[in-house]
Amino acid sequence: MFSGIIEEFATVVAIQKDRENIDFTLRCSFVDELGIDQSVAHNGVCLTVVRIENGTYTVTAMKETLDRSNLGLLKVGDKVNVERSMLMNGRLDGHIVQGHVDETARCIAMEDADGSTYFTFEYKQDKEMARNGYFTVDKGSVTVNGVSLTVCNPTQNTFQVAIIPYTFEHTNFCDIKVGTVVNLEFDIIGKYIARLQQLA
Repeated sequence: MFSGIIEEFATVVAIQKDRENIDFTLRCSFVDELGIDQSVAHNGVCLTVVRIENGTYTVTAMKETLDRSNLGLLKVGDKVNVERSMLMNGRLDGHIVQGHVDETARCIAMEDADGSTYFTFEYKQDKEMARNGYFTVDKGSVTVNGVSLTVCNPTQNTFQVAIIPYTFEHTNFCDIKVGTVVNLEFDIIGKYIARLQQLA
């Protein structure tokens, strides 16, 4: 379980394909605090630490994860938003994030907001997915590349988020431009409500 409050970004230092899986080796400031089997969110995707050595750690992404996320597009040198699992003894500063990415979206516009930046994202329009709670609502929560954000100006398959300078500088939003593919996790509460309506 995560909160969507990014700790920092890690740098990809190696990528190794193993049949349908990909092993990503990364470097960040808290490598020495990690343990094998620990969960870390990478651009919002929960992955398990499988190896730690020489100031780096390695995680494995399977085909299902690669199909639903932007991890398969990563290259050596890329920045990845990382967050360790949430401690249950403090404040929940973001929202409840599972680390289970639902699908990808593409940045289609960026607009200066006199200090902050509005990013507009477009995702696949799918009525069945929407019936299952895969949509955004105004002032609701959404996770973009693991970052907990508030939705504004949603349509059937687009939404905007406003990124303050701190978030821009301390996450990989600094590398997002028009055309960039990002990971989305829709709000789990909306998914449960959608499912309950189906069962009623």
